[in-house]
Amino acid sequence: MKDLFSDLDPTGDAASDAEEQAQAGPAVAPATAMDADAVLDLTGAWVARGWLRALDRALARFLHREAPDAPPLLLLGVALTSHQLGRGHVCLDLGLTLNAPDLALSLPPEGDDLSDPPPLPSQVLAGLDLATWRTALDHPALVADAASGASGTTPLVIEHRDGRTRLYLRRYWQYERDIRRALDARLHMSADATDNTDPAGLRQALDALFGPGEGAAPDWQKLACALAVRSPFAVITGGPGTGKTTTVVKLLALLQALQLGDSDTDQPRALRIRLAAPTGKAAARLNESIARQVAGLSLVELCQLGGGIDLTTLRESIPTEVTTLHRLLGSRPDTRHFRHHADNPLPLDVLVVDEASMVDIEMMAALLAALPRRARLVLLGDKDQLASVEAGAVLGDLCQRAEGGHYTPATAEWLNAVTGAAVPGNFLDDEGHALDQAIAMLRVSHRFDAHSGIGQLAQAVNTPLGTDHQPHDKRRRVQVLFDPGEPPNYTDIARLRLRDEHDNALERLAIDGHPGGFANDGQGRRDRRGEPLPPPTGYRHYLEALADRRPPESATLEADKDAFDAWARAVLDAHGRFQLLCALRRGPWGVAGLNERIALALRRAGLIEAGDAELQHGWYIGRPVLVTRNDYRLGLMNGDIGITLALPNARRPGARWLPRVAFPANDGSGRIKWVLPSRLQAVETVYAMTVHKSQGSEFTHTALVLPDAPNPILTRELVYTGITRARDWFTLVESGRGILDEAILREVTRVSGLGKVSKG
Repeated sequence: MKDLFSDLDPTGDAASDAEEQAQAGPAVAPATAMDADAVLDLTGAWVARGWLRALDRALARFLHREAPDAPPLLLLGVALTSHQLGRGHVCLDLGLTLNAPDLALSLPPEGDDLSDPPPLPSQVLAGLDLATWRTALDHPALVADAASGASGTTPLVIEHRDGRTRLYLRRYWQYERDIRRALDARLHMSADATDNTDPAGLRQALDALFGPGEGAAPDWQKLACALAVRSPFAVITGGPGTGKTTTVVKLLALLQALQLGDSDTDQPRALRIRLAAPTGKAAARLNESIARQVAGLSLVELCQLGGGIDLTTLRESIPTEVTTLHRLLGSRPDTRHFRHHADNPLPLDVLVVDEASMVDIEMMAALLAALPRRARLVLLGDKDQLASVEAGAVLGDLCQRAEGGHYTPATAEWLNAVTGAAVPGNFLDDEGHALDQAIAMLRVSHRFDAHSGIGQLAQAVNTPLGTDHQPHDKRRRVQVLFDPGEPPNYTDIARLRLRDEHDNALERLAIDGHPGGFANDGQGRRDRRGEPLPPPTGYRHYLEALADRRPPESATLEADKDAFDAWARAVLDAHGRFQLLCALRRGPWGVAGLNERIALALRRAGLIEAGDAELQHGWYIGRPVLVTRNDYRLGLMNGDIGITLALPNARRPGARWLPRVAFPANDGSGRIKWVLPSRLQAVETVYAMTVHKSQGSEFTHTALVLPDAPNPILTRELVYTGITRARDWFTLVESGRGILDEAILREVTRVSGLGKVSKG
């Protein structure tokens, strides 16, 4: 893999080295020789370059004013520790920083091409050893040692654990400690839960929900459900289509059946269950999915096993309404605090959190603090997807060992007793941690099979590097999937290589879906049920549906609302047939540049009518918009997509139609929300959206556009997430050579100390 900062560390013969050093100016003073003013000047130069946030330097300056005797190396550590939070890390790992100093700043991927750059961290920290830096951090007024309890109010905490030395801002160290303590407490309650569970009764209930499993290969959904019953804390992780939602719906049915069937009263109290997700969009998607699953769930046999539980009562006790975590906890304006906390816990018995990979460390700490001591917490999510935008990767930290299972013999014996299936030997571990026993990974995709190029590509991209999987092997494995000359010639994936930034092939893809890039022009494919699949489409499809399905001009919304709602649903469904994804927000290959480019192409094709001003800042018929901030007044959530349509002017028949934005209700009802454009305060055009924004969504045909230059944001996780947004068709768009190869070898590494929550 090419070093992203290779041009900042030139190599060559002695003559070229001397020439470059002469051009660079005088030698850089190492950090050990700098005074506090020199460090602050250096951080100021980094801020001016955009390598460091102004906030990070301001914190170092503030602490210097408060403690003038603070060593320069401590002030440098403060600035770098603060900067890590903006990059998703929870702390500064001193050892890792000394091994790769330049990664501590937000350096441009190919170096700084401006003149007279300031010294890089690799130059400043050259020759510094870990012991010297640790000694400089020994300042009781500013830094507390976690080993001594880190009592007091110092702004920084240093922790030496697992062979690493980490420097934290106190608040984030506290979040991490609180999470570890809360999860440890719940994990150590698992033994009591196991002792109080009737294996025979649980076996019957699980067989009723999943079918008998005697002697069969393990049904990982069934095992996941059993593990979640066993523990007050559980994680169910798995890729797209592995059945996370199906599993959790059956789990909730089982928990309610156990609760209602075990009660000795005539009117047993059902468990208070809440469902939540980190974003409004994720909440809406789960809401639809849960509603469908509950409606289709067969509960008759489970009711009979529970002593004749009323079927209607059981079904109604499984909630389908999903809320955001902020709403659940009760966010308070202009504060980081919530209405629900340790002294005012949430009124619930079971909490399920979907898309948990998007939950940051601060939110997870607040959530655990607000949970009643005896309440169950179940986290759902794909551990391999992109982590939260904010600091921390809690789900990824918790699931570090999920691939290997690491179930103890005692856990395996119990699972065999309640499911009838033996845990394969390669998932057993005599030294398994308590956390391992609470994590279930779903390993069978019901969306992608061995014949799915999308599934094979996602798996190839997601495979981590190791002793048996080298960079060359991984690149080759990914590249060969697109090679039409290599069997098995997958028909659902395509690759579009652009000649340059102005190649019109991108416009043709956005308009018509580039079916020619697929085998047989996308014709003749069938889904897993044998039903024929329509060929891949672009945005022409929804714009033609908009024109063709429009109600007659004589219709009015008041008198013909069903017809207008049906029209809007058809247009929204057609729009979901294709989505262009990208990695960046700015630039020609980012959201802004691609949205403008595609809008102009659609106008040239006669598919939309809008002037330049309307395309830039106005409203026009057919404009798709993405909600970027929750709007509880309108019932719209961050990530909702709506289409601008035209309704007849009831007051002035024959006059220009009135623009309204149609949004799906996202509650499983199929209803449409018609919203005046003037009421939408936080929306943006969405011909292109970032991969981050697409999490939790699924599109019939997804096209992922990679930029033409390396960028640290391009990682294995981002590419994997983009690929798995596609259901039937996936197109990879490359504007620069080798970008995919670099991206799939670069992994998101969120620095934290969470890791192994418990070894007991």
